Amino acid sequence: MIIAAVALTVAACGGKKGDSPAAAVADNGPVVTRTVGGLEVSWIKDNQGERLMPVSLFPDAPQSLIDSLGVQDGLPSSVGTFLVRTDDGLILFDTGNGGKGAGLYSGLDSLGVAPSDIDYLYITHFHGDHIGGMMAGDSVVFPNAQVYASKVEYDAWTTPGDGHDQAIRTMEAYGDRLHLFNDGDMLPGGFTALAAYGHTPGHTVFQNGKLLIVGDLMHGAAIQMIHPEVNASFDMDGAAAAATRAKFISYAGENGCVMAGMHLPEPGFYDFAAEQAGK
Repeated sequence: MIIAAVALTVAACGGKKGDSPAAAVADNGPVVTRTVGGLEVSWIKDNQGERLMPVSLFPDAPQSLIDSLGVQDGLPSSVGTFLVRTDDGLILFDTGNGGKGAGLYSGLDSLGVAPSDIDYLYITHFHGDHIGGMMAGDSVVFPNAQVYASKVEYDAWTTPGDGHDQAIRTMEAYGDRLHLFNDGDMLPGGFTALAAYGHTPGHTVFQNGKLLIVGDLMHGAAIQMIHPEVNASFDMDGAAAAATRAKFISYAGENGCVMAGMHLPEPGFYDFAAEQAGK
């Protein structure tokens, strides 16, 4: 019942800023900062304008469900990244699309953070809207950052193949600052890397206490919160992606976690504990 309520709330909110029940610190246009378990977490909007995922991207969703949720025109979504301040330094989770019009760089600037200030980059997976901001042409954007990525993901994307060139070029550019982790490894800043395979071969969720940085666990939360078995066409292994989605939604509900998702509706957070409390 909680999961159903969460999904209906997401659908009804339509992604308006301030909808997340997590404690607010600041809302600065496309940047929204929350405190989660003592951590200061900033969602940085990378896309311009409103983001709606077409319902055609969810071919398994019955029309009756789409109609009941009122999302015929598209599912509220976003493209975002997250900056977390820790005792070990500044951690940036994913980097958006990069290029002209990307909101990441102006968002960091509004927080008083330069790319050279980032100590760590944690990458959920290697799709272009997550690693694109790591490069500007042939130059690295974050010159002092140590980069952490899943070994499973790295191995899958850095062998020759269609669509692999960006990942290969980007990882090579960061050279000896690239560190590969395995499922369950503890990383700087107190985050644990958790296998969330399915969307991509090595897709990863990062956990610190009640905070879950969930990457592309969901592309259309209004549907997928209540029907985690419904995949987006982006998911490379549908069966694994659905099982992973159900697992983490259930875990977040049972443990009162805050999800921070790169494609959750603005502002990218959902607080399961507050939903349970009926706030």
